[in-house]
Amino acid sequence: MIPWLTIAIALPVIGAALIWALPRVKTTQAAASTEASASAQATAQAGAATATATKAPTATGAAGSSAETAKRIALGFSVLTLVVLAAMALRFDTSAAGGLQFEEVYPWIPRFGVHFALGVDGIALTLILMSAVLVPLVILAAWNENEDREDGGRGYFALILVLEAMMIGVFAATDVFLFYVFFEAMLIPVYFMIGRYGRGEERAKAAVKFLLYSLAGGLIMLVAVIGVYVIGGSFLWTDLVGEGSALAAVDPATARWLFLGFFIAFAIKAPMWPVHTWLPSAAGASRPGTAVLLVGVLDKVGTYGMLRYCLELFPSAVSWFVWPVVGLSLVSIVYGAILAIGQSDMMRLIAYTSVSHFGFITLGIFALTPQAQAGAALYMVNHGFATGALFLVVGFLVARRGSSLIEDYGGVQKVAPKLAGVFLIAGLAGLALPGLAPFVSEFLVFVGVYAFNPVPAIIAASGVVLAALYILWMYQRTMTGQTPARLSGLRDLSPREMWAVGPLLALIIAFGLYPQPLLNVINPAVERTVEVGTADTAGAGADGASEEGGEE
Repeated sequence: MIPWLTIAIALPVIGAALIWALPRVKTTQAAASTEASASAQATAQAGAATATATKAPTATGAAGSSAETAKRIALGFSVLTLVVLAAMALRFDTSAAGGLQFEEVYPWIPRFGVHFALGVDGIALTLILMSAVLVPLVILAAWNENEDREDGGRGYFALILVLEAMMIGVFAATDVFLFYVFFEAMLIPVYFMIGRYGRGEERAKAAVKFLLYSLAGGLIMLVAVIGVYVIGGSFLWTDLVGEGSALAAVDPATARWLFLGFFIAFAIKAPMWPVHTWLPSAAGASRPGTAVLLVGVLDKVGTYGMLRYCLELFPSAVSWFVWPVVGLSLVSIVYGAILAIGQSDMMRLIAYTSVSHFGFITLGIFALTPQAQAGAALYMVNHGFATGALFLVVGFLVARRGSSLIEDYGGVQKVAPKLAGVFLIAGLAGLALPGLAPFVSEFLVFVGVYAFNPVPAIIAASGVVLAALYILWMYQRTMTGQTPARLSGLRDLSPREMWAVGPLLALIIAFGLYPQPLLNVINPAVERTVEVGTADTAGAGADGASEEGGEE
């Protein structure tokens, strides 16, 4: 059997190692500094100045060549990883009953029962494919983004590949300890992508804030992971789920504490109100490519973890948390949307819209109906594409103007019509316009939540109205009206930029018109999750009550 998932994890790591193995040369900034110094001494040391000036372009050219090679390696290995995962996906059996496929289990730390165990169900597969699609597009979009850095940006591309390996691993891990390792290891590349390669003077502060929040959640989850091993006797997913497992027989009070340990970490990662405050800071200080991976993929680890770990490992505890999580989700939807309206920075605005959108996802997960959970799982994928496109097009604007402030733009559609058109499509996807992919997932969430209880569905509907307000108002202020003189020479999208954002727009439209292929993959896994999650949650829905250990 071909170890598809191991290959997919290894390829980006190999690409990153090759980038780091490239010979180091003088950087562009160092060469420029040398050239300036030589010019200053030209009158006294004409001969030396001439020699130094001759060497500087050589160093600059070498640094540029090394960075260009790094970009090509990163793009090549990311595309190769996508090809491998696409070949694997074509072998996925959609008729299976939602179980794990492409399983690999290798002993890792036998003394503690830890395995390098991988496998995917439909939900994990779609999230892995989404990650693999976004990475090469981010690399294309960021092609000229970090040329002002000391290394010409090649470290940034290596970090993207390392992060891709971690993202695939965290969705594919079927050993709880291995999942925790990937969950925490993702923090390292993201920390440097924000702190070293971010933008603005606040990037170091934003990186530390992101790290502290994530580490706090991870340490809480570590306690729960140890508890799962002590009670369940294993880290393997297949040993922990099911009625015959030792974890299924744990007393309800212990199950609730373990559930809470996982949930807090996932709520921070999601991000969910009130532990969301790291996201606007991190997104605002990030390069657009980093923001795409941060919001489009990493935050999905939180909602994926709620589906996979909270619901399936601790079904007896779910009924205690349904209504509190529903309440927090509604606050996230409304609060995130209202704060998005008041933002003057486009990067922070999109970050707050994601707080609102993730409220829809968590609401769908804990409504515990097939339609709502299918919509939530589909929303994770569609949100990644829609928000990714929106971050990228804002990044193109920032690259041209050097600012992400809304007030610095206006009338862009007159001088850059293609850029404005892409901005509009991505924005309309963000507000879930019918015919675009997020609409299908949002509609399924509403249908499922209304079946669970009409009141949360009605409150959540306000988020749709507010979404139209913050998206269309941002478009109006940046793209329409008179074009100020400072934007008269603004160039339109280049072919490279169109190749970066075009596939996302195509996927948004295609899955908006025909989402069935994704649903065929997702639904079997959702049906299994709903069956487990509702086993002890009878009465937690329409009547607004929840009873511990209730029966269907």
